[in-house]
Amino acid sequence: MSSLSYPEAGATRLGPLPDGYHHLHHRTTVGRGRADFEAAGAAITEFRMHRGSGARVEASAPRADAGTAVRVAVQAGPLRLAVPCRVIWAEYGPARIGFGYGTVTGHPECGEECFVAELAEDGTVSFRVMAFSRPARWYSRLAGPLVPPLQRWYARRLGRTLRRIVTEERERREAPSR
Repeated sequence: MSSLSYPEAGATRLGPLPDGYHHLHHRTTVGRGRADFEAAGAAITEFRMHRGSGARVEASAPRADAGTAVRVAVQAGPLRLAVPCRVIWAEYGPARIGFGYGTVTGHPECGEECFVAELAEDGTVSFRVMAFSRPARWYSRLAGPLVPPLQRWYARRLGRTLRRIVTEERERREAPSR
């Protein structure tokens, strides 16, 4: 397995994010109640949210656990970018489900990103993305000003995808059986 390309492993779990990187914080509501929370957590940790957003995901395990190797590929027209990562941490708790993965050698950026479903006391289910990154290759340095807006766009897309998955699963649960 490739080595991590940054020293601050695990910083996305609880923060604070390290200095010297671009920081991303995104939060959106995706549902309400324990069943929506569990549906969101499963979609995140089984990589269905990423796949549902149009990314291709290859993982060494069916769900995110520490040490899982992950390759995420995105395509825009003829350009395809496949990036290697490793799950640094995973959490399957009563009010928080998700994981953080970090960049490994060969990734155009260096840093870490987490994807978490959180269940608030009032029943609100939120999806949170938190990341820190900086360029690791000449072409990512060249694209530097475009990277933060693209990361924000992708985080919002993941949130919309997760909301759709949670809504579809709720509708299946609530549909009258025939």
